[in-house]
Amino acid sequence: MADLTANTTMAEITSTFPGSKRALFARYHIGGCSSCAYRDDETLAEVCERNEIKADEAIEYILESHEVDKAMLISPQEVKALLDSGEEVLLLDTRTREEHEAVAIAGSKFMTQEYQQELFGTWGKDKLIVLYDHTGGRVLDTCAWFQGHGLKGARGMTGGIDAWSKEVDKSVPRYRLEMD
Repeated sequence: MADLTANTTMAEITSTFPGSKRALFARYHIGGCSSCAYRDDETLAEVCERNEIKADEAIEYILESHEVDKAMLISPQEVKALLDSGEEVLLLDTRTREEHEAVAIAGSKFMTQEYQQELFGTWGKDKLIVLYDHTGGRVLDTCAWFQGHGLKGARGMTGGIDAWSKEVDKSVPRYRLEMD
């Protein structure tokens, strides 16, 4: 998407700017609960009008937040190059235990609450942690959580394990989740 305008739908915004939902909720309390929710087919202008926010201000904030989000991301190819170079990289799987046990990137650790708390207390603040999920859709939230707890070396892998499988290691099986 080349331009973000007040007439852009929320579905287009959240697809193009994955962290926009988090950003809108953090700054304006929009989209985080049933009382402030929006529909995918609503335009940004409609959402802003209902919430008494200037659309231009919301656009500016979404774009600023997107630049911050991009700095938290790392591509599968960059991760592979770091691993190949011998750099110390902690690969941390944020998916469900069932997903991790079914298919995982070699050498990755499964993130439990206990392991997360251990990392917050012992892992070097600037040491590289690469978080990954299934398709990269939720990794930014987890990455922001880690950085907010002082682990500034946390990065989220774009495209998740699915991109890793397509772009780096085709021996890692791809899968899709079936939702009821």
